[in-house]
Amino acid sequence: MTIKWRRRDFLRAIPLFPAIVGPSVATSRSKTACLDRRALVKRHDPRPERFDPFACLSVGNGQLAFTADVTGLQTLASACEKDFPLCTTAHWAWHTTPPPAGLESTQLQLEEFDTYGRKVGYATRATGQEELFRWLRENPHRFHLGQLAFAAGTPVSGRPIEPEEIQQVKQHLDLWHGLLTSRFTWAGHSVTVRSCCHPDFDLLAFEIESGALSSGLLVVVLRFPYASPSVSMADWSVPERHSTWVQRHTPNQLRLERRLDDTRYHVVWAWETNAEVQPGPAHTWILRSRQPVLRFVLAFAPDSLPARLPSVRATQAAVARHWERFWSEGGAIDLEGSTDRRAQELERRIVLSLYNTALHCAGSLPPPETGLLFNSWYGKFHLEMHWWHAVHFVVWNRFDRFSRALSYYRAILPEARALARRQGYRGARWPKMVGPDGRDSPSPVGPLLIWQQPHPLYYAELCWRHHPCRRTLETWSDLVFETAEFMASFAYRDPISGRHVLGPPLKTVSENTDPRTTRNPTFELTYWRWGLETAQQWRRRLGLSRDPRWDTVLHGLAPLPEADGLYLLQEGLADTYTRWNWEHPALLGALGMLPGPGVNRYIMRRTVRRVMETWQWDRCWGWDFPLTAMAAARCGEPELAVEALMLSSVKNHYHPNGHNYQRPGLTAYLPGNGGLLAAVAMMAAGWTGAPPIATPGFPHNGQWKVRWEGLQPWL
Repeated sequence: MTIKWRRRDFLRAIPLFPAIVGPSVATSRSKTACLDRRALVKRHDPRPERFDPFACLSVGNGQLAFTADVTGLQTLASACEKDFPLCTTAHWAWHTTPPPAGLESTQLQLEEFDTYGRKVGYATRATGQEELFRWLRENPHRFHLGQLAFAAGTPVSGRPIEPEEIQQVKQHLDLWHGLLTSRFTWAGHSVTVRSCCHPDFDLLAFEIESGALSSGLLVVVLRFPYASPSVSMADWSVPERHSTWVQRHTPNQLRLERRLDDTRYHVVWAWETNAEVQPGPAHTWILRSRQPVLRFVLAFAPDSLPARLPSVRATQAAVARHWERFWSEGGAIDLEGSTDRRAQELERRIVLSLYNTALHCAGSLPPPETGLLFNSWYGKFHLEMHWWHAVHFVVWNRFDRFSRALSYYRAILPEARALARRQGYRGARWPKMVGPDGRDSPSPVGPLLIWQQPHPLYYAELCWRHHPCRRTLETWSDLVFETAEFMASFAYRDPISGRHVLGPPLKTVSENTDPRTTRNPTFELTYWRWGLETAQQWRRRLGLSRDPRWDTVLHGLAPLPEADGLYLLQEGLADTYTRWNWEHPALLGALGMLPGPGVNRYIMRRTVRRVMETWQWDRCWGWDFPLTAMAAARCGEPELAVEALMLSSVKNHYHPNGHNYQRPGLTAYLPGNGGLLAAVAMMAAGWTGAPPIATPGFPHNGQWKVRWEGLQPWL
């Protein structure tokens, strides 16, 4: 079965939630408002002075992103591919390879798990069906729209340029204006490149100055690969599997249609200065300038593009207005004047995380964990991680960037309902690893996760806080009620204890224990309490009575597991802090991500301290550090909050370009950036029930000078 999905179909069929696109509510301000935001942002402008894959920088608009090396283009893509692939991609750029011969998705055999005497099937077993299992995991996948690079014009036209040929690098990403300026020398010639992305169209604009252009020594090459589910998004080895059709070629414009199996998209390359484009090898075009200045735009779309496109100068002006407005509005935190040695690096991470999440986590679909940089998990998004990508936008008072992707949940509601029915549950069970079609991907882990189930309730509550009106309630009511229906039906009443329990089977947030024996994990139990009570509040707001079935589960949920005055990851896991002290310390989320219904704050405070003492931080993930910081802040441990947020670990390293490193093959990780922003906002602006002091999550030891404005307190 081939998935035939296009962005235009999705956007036409699913309107944005009408109640969540209005103006932002009034911002909360500290006593020290009116920050010099321009100075704050500009002191963290990236300024690479040598080739470094981890210093490569992106321009984008939330829907499309272009990642460039020190040349301002993707000239050194081959040298970057192993560490930090340079890609051009968009939220609508999805591709599906033809399915294995004679196989369809409906043929996947499910693995049965005993669920209190009832057999429930999950797509968790690959044995005996490896080819179909792999195809379903890899499809659909995001792909590379096209590579733009400098090449040597003579003596061999289109010869790739190597990193050692690029000298005297002076690159500057002007964050305030969204303009990437790259200066370098090549073959004795100075080159200046200005790169940017239009805020409203999937269009890139470039302005290049060099004497090497008019002499014919330097040319610009546009190449197109076949789509690939790999990290690099591209397969350059099979030119026969895709096609590039010339729709129109005029003296100043080239219009192309690209075809990759069932995927179609359009490209327009338009130059404003005296230049000529010529075809090169397969799927390659070479642009030669006849003068030392070359200006052009490059636009992409799933449908045909208009005859007239914005000019380079118009695009630069629109980009400057957009980013100046972005930085001037919403929240800001200024740490200048702090004497703690970690403050400057923390402020750098904050500023660059605001930029990177705006590019990669604020589009019309939930983002993959590497955003629009390159593929992680084939470019699919993980709905349990959507919280960490996007919820911070709300407390930073950039609600519109949070709300853009919420229509996706309504789009996939029928699939979520069908999944719940197939497993014998009521309501809607939200998938884990998905593309735009909403079909859950097979995995030994993903289909057994449950902690994404209450997320739509959290998002609905944020929408209500932002815009508390009847229209918001009606917009979200079916998603809220269907989510609660599943949660209530998933909990099983244990006839021995009389309590409602979660699992087995289930995989916890940490994903590292046996799903056939896992029962009552601390975080999931707390999220079930919070979620069911929130759903009941929605009923009351709509003038409905509380649902008695939901209340039966809510009031009958098992207590949080504990031993020796500490919370455990899950019931019976007495060796939580010795054997299972790796992966996510998810139990802290019960009073970190969440406001802690049913949580004993004294026990949680001891738990935070024990986690900090015993956890294997080199085996964690980027969002675990802010998760711990949020719990420490809520527990009245601001020193531990900063220590957790800035803990020295390979998983808590932030590149010169501001991205969070995890491991080879996953060298950027946007949940780390989103989590950092979530934690520092909580530490600065507080939370419901926080002590009535300024910056309650930061130490008051004289070493921190924290000024903020435009933030909102957490739930």
